[in-house]
Amino acid sequence: MAVIAIIAQGAMGAGIGRRLSGKGATVLTSLAGRSAASAQRAAAAGMRDATAAGLAGADIFLSILPPAEAKACAAWLAPALEAAPRKAIYVDCNAVSPATAAEVAAILAPTGAAFVDGGIIGGPPREDGYTPVLYVAGPEAERLGPLRDHGLDVRVTPGPVGAASALKMSYAGITKGLVALSSAMMLAATRAGAAEGFRAELARSQPELLAWFGRMVPPMPDKAYRWVGEMEEIADFTGAEAAEIYQAIAGFYEGMAADQAGTREKAAALTAFLKDPA
Repeated sequence: MAVIAIIAQGAMGAGIGRRLSGKGATVLTSLAGRSAASAQRAAAAGMRDATAAGLAGADIFLSILPPAEAKACAAWLAPALEAAPRKAIYVDCNAVSPATAAEVAAILAPTGAAFVDGGIIGGPPREDGYTPVLYVAGPEAERLGPLRDHGLDVRVTPGPVGAASALKMSYAGITKGLVALSSAMMLAATRAGAAEGFRAELARSQPELLAWFGRMVPPMPDKAYRWVGEMEEIADFTGAEAAEIYQAIAGFYEGMAADQAGTREKAAALTAFLKDPA
């Protein structure tokens, strides 16, 4: 039976925790300083509260956090990893650039713990059997077999530490970039009084795109606050070629997050645009 540690207990962390515990793994987490909602998600997922020392001694440690917290998580666990006689394999699963992944690896290097670069594509595991893909890279990536044994879809992508993060950045840059661009145009058309005609034209000439927007755009407002940092990491990843584009998209998601925390007018406008008139 594998012992897997996960920080933290958001939708993805708790979803992966539930899948692993449901397949027989012991799943640990830390609830220190966490909200009551996080504690409830952890309990529902079968995740057990543990000290930093307990987490550091697991078989595998999964860092699943907003991008801005990736380095802080590594720095927090590093002393416990250094002291542990048996060290967890540390997997950074966060949506960060290859440069940030390298910084996380450098924080952990003095501890002697193995480091694996990771990137998750897809939503949290569901009870119907759906699971996202965890892409991993680096010399230690093949050691993550216990995750497969306990229900996760883990795929090694060729390349050094940073290759899995690059794959994640490239994929999210397209999908979440397209969500932002389409949402911005829907809102602009609505403000200009052209929503009905614009939607009809999409239905006529781009039905596949409209169907994709219908799946991807409605859940976005609740996630926008987390996507700001991800777009900033993608801006760092693309460098001079497209950094300004993704900084602007980060700004768009920041505005969506503020709207979601307030009047939710933008979210309502997007919902109205995508509603099938039939």
